[in-house]
Amino acid sequence: MNPFNGLIRQAEREDEPHTAIRHDWKTAEIVDLLEAPLFDLLDQARAVHRRHHADGQVQLASLLSIKTGACPEDCKYCPQSAHYAKKTGLERESLLDVDDVLSKARLARDAGATRFCMGAPGGRRTARDFDKVLDMVRGVRALEMEACVTLGMVTKDQADRLADAGLTAYNHNLDTSPEFYKEIITTRTYEDRLETIANVRSAGVEVCSGGIIGMGETIEDRARLLQELATLDPHPDSVPINALVPVPGTPLESLSRVEPLELVRMVATARILMPTAFVRLSAGRESLNREAQILCFLAGANSIFYGEKLLTTANNDAADDRALIEEAGLRIKPACAS
Repeated sequence: MNPFNGLIRQAEREDEPHTAIRHDWKTAEIVDLLEAPLFDLLDQARAVHRRHHADGQVQLASLLSIKTGACPEDCKYCPQSAHYAKKTGLERESLLDVDDVLSKARLARDAGATRFCMGAPGGRRTARDFDKVLDMVRGVRALEMEACVTLGMVTKDQADRLADAGLTAYNHNLDTSPEFYKEIITTRTYEDRLETIANVRSAGVEVCSGGIIGMGETIEDRARLLQELATLDPHPDSVPINALVPVPGTPLESLSRVEPLELVRMVATARILMPTAFVRLSAGRESLNREAQILCFLAGANSIFYGEKLLTTANNDAADDRALIEEAGLRIKPACAS
């Protein structure tokens, strides 16, 4: 008997409007989902998506690198790491001026983005730089956009200050499973990442947390990553699903690109496990053809990063994205009221 059939029957029982969302997923259950017959997996993901989201709406989020390079962490996938700077050739750049960031936020808003995400590498930052980030958050919120930042680890006090400035969401990915994590990062622990997520959540800020596939992990590692996210209570508000972009000069430069259907399966499983979250197609999307992207939307993805760059890696052309959304019969999610 295919164990996935039991999950389908469970989903049918849970097709009631007030069924509780689960936070007790087991690794074996998630592996069964990831390895299920593709059409069965898509059917269940579509059913879950329709119960919890306005069908056909896609949120556009724009991502800007507000400071680049010289990160003290040794994430093997990241060209911003100071550990690989000599090989990647990525030059260190100072924190952008507040006015420059806000001008780019206006452009993103005018192009249809409703969330503006600002990224800077982890490590220690000066009080002056942190104050500038707070001003950026206030400025983005004044533009009636959602404001998101990713700054690496943050303390509870820093999370509280970001919340006071009006921050909508904080991005902090778990990247991979707890078991595989040390193969990718040694300068920070998994517990450090979970602590930052807890600090952000306690400040009343939405959590944006996902991971990366294609770094040499197993199916079980992918399941464990999703299990860590899906057993958080509450679930992350947004779950970015990234596919590795092998960057020359990084330790993972020689790895092959992820097969598109692996990304589709990851999206569909994330949608089933975390029904109310925005599942966001993130890094690696530029390598997908139009049909693969549409399959990801069919599987439950309802947010994309929109614009020419994702921090330091290429992204899809914005005009092409809008054309794809229109041709697929989807709609751009309107901005929420402030």
